[in-house]
Amino acid sequence: MERLQKVIANSGYCSRRKAEELIVNSKVKVNGQVVSVLGFKVSSSDEIMIDNKILSREDKEYILLNKPRGVVTTTKDDKNRKTVLDLIDTDRRLYPVGRLDYDTTGALLLTNDGDLTNLLIHPRCNVDKVYVAKVNGFFNKDSLLKVEKGVIIDGVRTSRSKVRLKKYDKKTDTSIVEIIIHEGRNHQVKKMFEAVGYKVIKLKREKFAFLSVDNLKSGEYRYLTVKEVKQLYSLVK
Repeated sequence: MERLQKVIANSGYCSRRKAEELIVNSKVKVNGQVVSVLGFKVSSSDEIMIDNKILSREDKEYILLNKPRGVVTTTKDDKNRKTVLDLIDTDRRLYPVGRLDYDTTGALLLTNDGDLTNLLIHPRCNVDKVYVAKVNGFFNKDSLLKVEKGVIIDGVRTSRSKVRLKKYDKKTDTSIVEIIIHEGRNHQVKKMFEAVGYKVIKLKREKFAFLSVDNLKSGEYRYLTVKEVKQLYSLVK
């Protein structure tokens, strides 16, 4: 027996929070009866209906995408721009785990596993995210130490991070900097560099946890192995 909102989220229909809203608003029926109480438990044999449509309990899918530039990290876009789901050939209702900006590339996880998604995006998750940024000018040691210790963005100090200058190009006067963070705030990496006077020209997320896109071309994706899924769960539980 599992809680109703968990079963709905795990089906890929929507997030756990949205499932709770549907239940509270009496949009969900179990075996023909409206359920509006959170915590109600169901079995695998129970029929669940949302807005009078039977819920399909999908198998789980876990996909790692090397997101290209010019693609939005959302399921739908009101400006008719290409979304990350347009790059995936699947009949499952997948959702991105977190976000990458329109012009940011790299590792993005997509899944219909609502439980794992909620765990991975929770603030206490502490999953490392490895970014490589191209910034203007020489990224000096003083700026590096400030970013590592934490800078104020949107009125809140960022957590400690790991920062490394990989390369400085005198001809273009640009630096390549690796930064490892475990938070997921809006435009965080760009704002961290801006806080110490540098503009991010290019940004790529090379790793999400232990998942790397080194062997994936831009726009390519692959399915996670059972072992990798278990590793992700072990990281956040």
